[in-house]
Amino acid sequence: MENDATSNPDQPAAPRRGAARARRPGRSAPARAGAGWPSILSKTPIILALLINLPVTHIRARTRAQAEAGDFVRVKDIADVEGIRENQLVGYGLVVGLNGTGDKLTNAVFTKESLVGMLERLGVNTRDQIATLQTKNVAAVMVTASLPAFARTGSRIDVSVSAIGDATNLSGGTLLVTPLMAADGEVYCVAQGAISTGAVSAKGAAGSVTRNVPTAGKIANGAIVEREVNFSLGARPDLFLALRNPDLTTARRIEGVINTALGSGTAQATDPRSVSLKLNGRDVVGALAEIEDLRVEPDTAAVVIIDEASGTIVMGANVRISTVAIAQGNLTIRVSENAEVSQPAPFSNGRTTITPRSSISVDSGSDHKLGMLTSAPTLRDLVASLNALGVGPRDLISILQAIKAAGALQADLEVR
Repeated sequence: MENDATSNPDQPAAPRRGAARARRPGRSAPARAGAGWPSILSKTPIILALLINLPVTHIRARTRAQAEAGDFVRVKDIADVEGIRENQLVGYGLVVGLNGTGDKLTNAVFTKESLVGMLERLGVNTRDQIATLQTKNVAAVMVTASLPAFARTGSRIDVSVSAIGDATNLSGGTLLVTPLMAADGEVYCVAQGAISTGAVSAKGAAGSVTRNVPTAGKIANGAIVEREVNFSLGARPDLFLALRNPDLTTARRIEGVINTALGSGTAQATDPRSVSLKLNGRDVVGALAEIEDLRVEPDTAAVVIIDEASGTIVMGANVRISTVAIAQGNLTIRVSENAEVSQPAPFSNGRTTITPRSSISVDSGSDHKLGMLTSAPTLRDLVASLNALGVGPRDLISILQAIKAAGALQADLEVR
């Protein structure tokens, strides 16, 4: 027996129009409630992977792109880990092989004594002839270098060499073995090598030419590390990030991005310069590497720097000026002298004389108008407003100082 609507008289007949729609070619019959869930649930892991992994990756890529396009910088570019720093080294040595441009031994007594002592250590006794030493190919120099953090024994660093006597040129010279000491008096490096000054110096009987500084030079990889500075990151219970430009807002932003990336409570801003890190057993190197790559937008104070010697003006992005009216003009007095010749008539027995004629003009700047400097919301608008006044850097310095005195400059003014 067929199981349809006509076989059961108690069951109402289905509408024929709906049945016709269900049987229409090219269209499937409507699914029953819950009929499609088994197939959907069987693909749940794939759907969740598409809904979770791909959007998160896309969001991270978009966030990084936005950070790189804006004012966001890496944490490693604005902060250092306390304890990881360089150490200054200094030493005294001799440079030999100069082409007659070294110290004059009659003037530089320390050079003469150093030369005699070096020769004695090498088995050459010159104490009896010390008064006759007249070489001009030796120069006494100071050698400086910076020992980087985590430098290992045998690694090489660059050194700088500077003359301390009356040597005129160190080009072509060779630095002899020179121990480099730190502030504790211990030797950490030994330097030696040929000096490169990058300078040109030539002179003749009536003139000379010099480019760059020939009495100072460098030796690339000229020092070998002999002693290491004991420092262990893993042995420190707490680590601190030191901001290069102290600022409370920047410290709080660094705290926020670190806690978002590594978990709440990892970082805490303790003062405008320091951010405390509690890694809680994490791998120190891996955690610091991840922290250094985080991006944050640093905040800067509103500061105007003025260098009167060079006429340089530098303004920060947050500098604002309240609405003020400015009139700028100078009083200029110009005096010019013109000589006129007075020639007498022929056969008049007169004398030719020169008569001075003076011309004086005064410019009080009456053509300069009063300008309105409106409140500028951005640095670009502020610069455009100041340029609209048509003044140069020297006059702008006076204007900024006057605006600050009037209380309209909403920034710190530093004059150097």
